[in-house]
Amino acid sequence: PSLFDSPAERYVKARQSVQRFTLVQLGKCCSDTESDLPRYVVHSYNFFLFPSTLGIRDVEFTLSASSIQFLSHYGFDYNKFLKDGIPYMNEVQEKILRQHLLAGTWKVCSYADRDVLKKAIDEVTSWIAVAEEEDTMILHDLNGYHMLEVQLVLRQALENVWTEPLGDKKVMVKKVSPEHRQLLENSSYDHCQKKLILLSARGFTNLFQILVKAKKPLVGHNMLMDLMHLHDKFYRPLPESYEEFKRNIHNLFPVIIDTKTVTKSVQKKRLFPRVSSLLEAYTVLCSSNLNPKGPPCPVIVLASGCSRYAEKKSPHEAGYDAFLCGSVLLMSAHLLLCRSSDDAVEAEPSFSEYLTVLAEHVNKVNFIRGGVSSINFSGEDAPCHHPPALVVHVRGWPGLTERQIYQEFKARCRFDVRRLSKNQFILLSNKYKEVRLVLRDYRQHPHLQVSVYRHWRHSPSVNCLLQ
Repeated sequence: PSLFDSPAERYVKARQSVQRFTLVQLGKCCSDTESDLPRYVVHSYNFFLFPSTLGIRDVEFTLSASSIQFLSHYGFDYNKFLKDGIPYMNEVQEKILRQHLLAGTWKVCSYADRDVLKKAIDEVTSWIAVAEEEDTMILHDLNGYHMLEVQLVLRQALENVWTEPLGDKKVMVKKVSPEHRQLLENSSYDHCQKKLILLSARGFTNLFQILVKAKKPLVGHNMLMDLMHLHDKFYRPLPESYEEFKRNIHNLFPVIIDTKTVTKSVQKKRLFPRVSSLLEAYTVLCSSNLNPKGPPCPVIVLASGCSRYAEKKSPHEAGYDAFLCGSVLLMSAHLLLCRSSDDAVEAEPSFSEYLTVLAEHVNKVNFIRGGVSSINFSGEDAPCHHPPALVVHVRGWPGLTERQIYQEFKARCRFDVRRLSKNQFILLSNKYKEVRLVLRDYRQHPHLQVSVYRHWRHSPSVNCLLQ
């Protein structure tokens, strides 16, 4: 990320990353208010995900060594991700699978699956040669997709067999006549109907589609990359156009609230100290002395099936982070409501009142270290007000690169660097203090002349026009 990045430029960078990586875990937290008690009851869920391997397309993705170490440090279960991850696919992948199922050109992708299927076919082929009509046999130890794939492959290979899942990793195979087989295929009891296969292959995408239809406010923390992954993995491949991406997300989720944007606003109003992480924001907001005169914050309790998070912190586990996110939203909104209202706030404000006080932050997603402060998913992006850019004029130091300029200033301040011309570089910072410091310290430098950037004076295009 660079302070020089426009939202469209950052989108291009992030799009390349999203296309290379997969989702390993997704957290969802929903809450409702109890009618008889003034509190929010929270249901937090943690989903391990793995790309769908059903069909003809084998998904490839990249793993980052540092990310693996980071998640391992926080107890991430990679075995669960690899062995029990819930499948998912987007609309384009689903369309391809549907076409091949209808055309009968469906294939098995995984080599591990092929070994399992070969073993099952060998068993059934040996058995059916001596079996009588209506005889049955049981295939054991079939996991996940194997239950479905074995049935599809056997039915495709042998016209005189019928299959039914028995649960507990078992499939029943029955020898039938071709006529009987046709009757069974047209019945509503067939577990291998095309619609059921697609339902199974969609996996978590089914839940995503329910969330889209619900049109509830979608809350996240620093959620630009989250939104891009949701679009790419469960909806459609990310478009090349940044504006098209914004329109698609707004159509899917008309109300988006980024708690990073909200907490930054709360910090600017000096309602609580500056924090850097979601867990720190939650801890500070739980402090009882933030709003001593107003009504207490809303009571947030975890549902009985989600009590693990009440007993132990699990930072960077998706379900726990989703719980923190929802809690930070409610507490921040309560704090803003109490400090912004001239009238006395009711003891138990409603969620609609919280949404009202959050209105200025709706659909504004935080933009990390870039040319704007936030991305507006329901309109034009507002310009960011950075400290003035600096221009560095190099004298008597030939061949200097952007990297060398960055290293030169790194010891004092953090600037992003971009070459302006052969002997000039632009420096950008998001702190006024750093700009003043560099202007002062480099006043007498023998090789680097630093001044405030003026477009009419330093722009190569303006100079070219004047010449």
